[in-house]
Amino acid sequence: MARLTEHGLRRVLGTSALFSTAYGNVGSSIYYALGLVASFALGLTPVVFIITGFIFYLTAATYAEATAMYPEAGGSSSFARHAFNELWSFFAAWAQMLNYTITIAISAFFVPHYLGGLFWPALQHGPGDVLFGIGVVIVLSVVNVVGVREAAGLNIVLAITDLATQLLLVIVGVVLVLSPDVLIHNVHLGIAPTWKSFLVAIPIGMIAYTGIETISNMAEEARDETRTVPQAIRFVVIAVFAIYAALPMVALSALPVHRLPNGHYSTLLGTSEAHGGFAGDPVLGIVKHLHLGALQGAGEIYVGLLASTILFIAANAGIIGASRLVYSMGLHRQVPDRLSRLHPRFSTPWIGILLFGGVACLTIIPGKAEFLGNMYAFGAMLSFTMAHLSVIRLRIKEPDRPRPYRGPGTLRVAGRELPVFALLGIVGTGLAFITVTILHLNVAVAGVAWLALGMLLYIVYRRQQGLDLRTTSRAPRHERPPEFEELEYKTALVPIFGDDVSASALSSAAKLIGNEGVVYAIYVLPVPSQLSLDEGLEDEEAQGRSVLETARIKARRRGIKIHTALIRTRNPGAAIVQEAERVGSDVIYWSTIHAPAGEQRIGPTAAYLLSKRPCRVIIETDTHHAPPAERVPTPA
Repeated sequence: MARLTEHGLRRVLGTSALFSTAYGNVGSSIYYALGLVASFALGLTPVVFIITGFIFYLTAATYAEATAMYPEAGGSSSFARHAFNELWSFFAAWAQMLNYTITIAISAFFVPHYLGGLFWPALQHGPGDVLFGIGVVIVLSVVNVVGVREAAGLNIVLAITDLATQLLLVIVGVVLVLSPDVLIHNVHLGIAPTWKSFLVAIPIGMIAYTGIETISNMAEEARDETRTVPQAIRFVVIAVFAIYAALPMVALSALPVHRLPNGHYSTLLGTSEAHGGFAGDPVLGIVKHLHLGALQGAGEIYVGLLASTILFIAANAGIIGASRLVYSMGLHRQVPDRLSRLHPRFSTPWIGILLFGGVACLTIIPGKAEFLGNMYAFGAMLSFTMAHLSVIRLRIKEPDRPRPYRGPGTLRVAGRELPVFALLGIVGTGLAFITVTILHLNVAVAGVAWLALGMLLYIVYRRQQGLDLRTTSRAPRHERPPEFEELEYKTALVPIFGDDVSASALSSAAKLIGNEGVVYAIYVLPVPSQLSLDEGLEDEEAQGRSVLETARIKARRRGIKIHTALIRTRNPGAAIVQEAERVGSDVIYWSTIHAPAGEQRIGPTAAYLLSKRPCRVIIETDTHHAPPAERVPTPA
């Protein structure tokens, strides 16, 4: 049974929902990572993905242990806050912000490459891909400022479709084109690839695992989070490793390494579209070389459209992640309030969304996919290294703290139990960070400049606020909403939106349940997807409490037994259904006066209630703003 938490946060996500959402983010990366890695690693591309998969496994174990200990949004930033202090937390958060920004840019940049491979080749190279990619970021930034609700159900469907499609590609590829002999002859150790290129490919290969922080950021919405979060992470690791180990072998069998007239080696998998390759749309390139016969054309269109859709959603997930992170940073007074300030109408951190969306656009302008990949590796390896370091520190700092999940392997040193997985993980991610920094001067300059700018911003802001750099200081928030009491007699549920309380609706609902019944008046506060469910909208929440207090006064004057609560949710209809089931409500009394704006008739929320119908649903219509005596209760 779902419960209201102290913050009104509804923990309703199970293992399957967490897995689907996380895989939707992580699984999208293969659509560009495969080509980027192949351009460096050539025939050793499958080996690179196996190595990075092992590092991913270690990193996932770190996130599972720390998130189970502290089931809150923030990922490595939250871990660092508990392990060290606010300065370390900001450093990790700023690295995360770089990850989100590059995720937005690289996902948007590759959308036109897949569409161009199907319909318009001009989108596969500059300036078409740059302009289209920037357009994608602008559109998504505006959409997220307006606060259009994220279609969570659609995302899950697409994630499952994506996983099924990738598995199907692996199976078909193994049957039709996989050739161990070709894979062996693809490799010329020290020559194709060179050792330098092979080492560079490893940190770039880590972009294939972008999105691992998704589960951590959803921990506050997870049901039985100490169990479901580690399980979901485990399933993501298994699924991702299976796909990312097998698909590159199929790809290198279909698009083998060959020697060019100038003596260099290449594969079409890592060659730009301008030279006849598929670096910008590698998965589509695989499909084009599977020789599917009569299904060839349909297969190409299907995969191309699916890939572009998944990448579009991944870019949007990056914007949502950045907006939630900037709001959280503002809440912990890590960045100026202006960056996390909510729009007066849409209640979204619009300045932060537009700012980091603009930064993403700037990184797209050069049109260099390799630069974007290396910049992601810079930020991700730094963020992952901070996560590993935090878990090691927590084992030393709080050895007796309950750990619902413990990562594999323990090493005893001087009487302390150190996590083997985190120790190995920090070696892997740390070396990858050093490699990408040393071997790419432009990445080192841009990455160090980003970190320096962030630290300067943090120091100046904290000094202006009269705060030291290490102490955690949260912005003030309103009181926590009361919880419902479990009552044994018949109940009626009256949802309330906005600021209008109809005493007649409360009275009508009370008449349905008799003198011994109780009315549950719930104020439903829709939360935009850009914000964490338990953060922000303080003014709107305060208004909701005022409305509930007015409802209590009006009900008690009429002798109505009433209990009230405020629910923060992304899906009003689902929240009402769950609350009706939770309190065992016999009837939901839906008054059009209490309905959301635009639903004064049978709108989406009322239609949802009628379709799910957890109990009797009565809709009180308000035709042409009729007086209370003329309103017509309609049972359903």
